[in-house]
Amino acid sequence: MSTAAPRVRGDVGSLDDITAAAVRATGLSDFGDDAHVEGLGVLVDDYASAAGLTGEGNYRMRSMVKGLLVAKLMAQQGRARNPGVDGVAIERPVFIMGLPRSGTTLLQRLLTADPRHQGLEQWLADLPQPRPPRETWDDDPIFSAMQGGYAAFHEANPELAGLHYSDAASHEECWRLLQHSGQSVAFETQAYTPGYSAWLGQQDWVQAYRRHRSLLQLIGFNEPDKRWILKNPSHLIALDALKDVYPDAVVVVTHRDPVACTASMCSLAAASTRGTSEVFVGETIGRTQLDLLAREQAAFRASAHPGDAIDVAYDDLVADPVATVRGVYAAAGLAWDDETATSVTEELERSRSGVRAPRHDYDLADYGLTEAQVRDALEA
Repeated sequence: MSTAAPRVRGDVGSLDDITAAAVRATGLSDFGDDAHVEGLGVLVDDYASAAGLTGEGNYRMRSMVKGLLVAKLMAQQGRARNPGVDGVAIERPVFIMGLPRSGTTLLQRLLTADPRHQGLEQWLADLPQPRPPRETWDDDPIFSAMQGGYAAFHEANPELAGLHYSDAASHEECWRLLQHSGQSVAFETQAYTPGYSAWLGQQDWVQAYRRHRSLLQLIGFNEPDKRWILKNPSHLIALDALKDVYPDAVVVVTHRDPVACTASMCSLAAASTRGTSEVFVGETIGRTQLDLLAREQAAFRASAHPGDAIDVAYDDLVADPVATVRGVYAAAGLAWDDETATSVTEELERSRSGVRAPRHDYDLADYGLTEAQVRDALEA
């Protein structure tokens, strides 16, 4: 295991300072729009005043914001270099959502095993660009650097592989694309950000999803005929905006006992942020994550589209993944054949073996929550 000391900073710095660093790192200055500025400004202010960040936390949160700005700059450059990108069609994309830790990752990876489909690979979520041919990735310096970074992270944090394994090539959540507009509840799972949470609750999500769509057009530029399979549990909070931008979207919602979802989510948040904050620990994680899940659930129920969703029970997915995926195909009007069945089965075996095999122990009480509290918040 790596014994390298974590990198630290005395503070996060201002958004202007972080923006200047991203511009220096890339030599670029065109962000395309300034939609990110207000939200990221509130977020960085929270990091400085409320989040209780440690030196390691200052470094990690600053790096995350800087990385997001670098990604937006480079994505804008990619759009300029590919003028036909706005004409790329995105037809009947599949959006998987549901409470976190309810099987969304497994379902996405099984659906993207179909060679007719495309998912959002981690490295392209981190740094959007037209997806190069798969056989060239190992020689791509950006892919290689990111793959090495994820390998080092899992070496230093082996417990996270069983909670949620990821590498540069794995299909991941698309909230990173929403962050280009400064909007994402994912920020709330990485630090204590009360000001940002309040700000986000007042925002319209349509513009963020329009940017999301433009980035999918860029990433899928070389494979426009493949159907997108996308996953983000927190799409629940903005389903009306999603359907405004993607009116023909196929929505799939996973369902699992909310107590298990909440405990697992808190455990993942704690493990992935360990050492970064003196505030975002224990009961604060429990309180903030339960509040976030309750807001997502309430927004979904209040939307105009919950009845349009294809429902998938976590227990069914775990008990018979292939049959469950076939059921999703049938409900969505997608073609199922022997090649699809083989691809899904092979991906299932990969998902259950080696470092990707699920391993996760958690206890709701570690986060100051009781089963009754969770059920009151999420089953009302």
